[in-house]
Amino acid sequence: MSPAFSAVAPGRVNLIGDHTDYMGGLVLPMAIDLHTVVTGERGGDRIRLTSAQEHEAVDLALPIGDPAAVTPSWGRYVAGVAAQLQGDPGPAGAVPLNGLTGTVASTVPPGSGLSSSAALELAVALALGASGSPLELASMCQRAELAATGVPCGIMDQLCSAAGVADHALLIDCTTLQVTPVPVPADVAVWVVDSGRPRTLDGSAYAERRAECEAAAALIGPLPSAPFEHIDQLDDELHRRRARHVRSECDRVRAFAAALSADDPAGAGELMLDSHASLRDDFEVSTATLDELVAELSARPGVHGARLTGAGFGGSVVALTSPDVDLTDAGAGGRRVVASAGASVEDVADTP
Repeated sequence: MSPAFSAVAPGRVNLIGDHTDYMGGLVLPMAIDLHTVVTGERGGDRIRLTSAQEHEAVDLALPIGDPAAVTPSWGRYVAGVAAQLQGDPGPAGAVPLNGLTGTVASTVPPGSGLSSSAALELAVALALGASGSPLELASMCQRAELAATGVPCGIMDQLCSAAGVADHALLIDCTTLQVTPVPVPADVAVWVVDSGRPRTLDGSAYAERRAECEAAAALIGPLPSAPFEHIDQLDDELHRRRARHVRSECDRVRAFAAALSADDPAGAGELMLDSHASLRDDFEVSTATLDELVAELSARPGVHGARLTGAGFGGSVVALTSPDVDLTDAGAGGRRVVASAGASVEDVADTP
């Protein structure tokens, strides 16, 4: 077997820009200091992984069949990545697919909207020997998630985990796939507050929302750049609201990146509140619990703004605050997060 290694991939929090990535719009996530780590050895003809967070181990024979049929459910993400690597001739799969024996440990809480699945996918890909640019790795893992779950997710989660930059958020154009690091000012803090209501995208209305957006785009063209007068002329009121969110959210992402660069946390916070209102009213992916939590947080001294994060339907709220604010008692528990570097792998055979 090859030397022991440790593959690490961060979760992410999306500061602003939800339900825009799969329409080719703008997003502004940041990789965070919560990570999934796969440690082990390569070799053999099976993938065997145990997890400190999951009761059931993953034991897969190579080659991989249908990832969606794998049990336990967390093994579908592992199988999705392996299936992409065994059939992908591109740089992210340009290695023989050997087996893997190891362990998975994660501080990214599942169901929180912090991209635990993307972190697992990136860590497993690197553990299996995948190589390539952050974009190549992210694209492969995006395809793996679709194969594993059937959810037509955008590329934001995987690309943020792969391309994270310490002390920076990432402005991502999901049409050009250009990634621009945006410094997070030293005089602001980012908090993630658990709503206490876990969410999963498979089984939610995520795919339905995407289909509604695509129906609107078929009539007026790409939504991120659609003129508002064209949106207002859509006959279907539901399509108008979905399109209005995508277009206005992209505008808010640009303004938010400018506010961070100008060290204007108050302006950035107002944009977060506007984003939440749009996700609640025009896109209808919020919940009463999320709405109440955003209202409670935004009323606290030192909180510049808050919004749902991670596509909605439950999960978490992200808040931008002054450094002296403590939100550990908020919701079902708050955690301050720091911008992290992206996924990496290192040989640990000789580490003491």
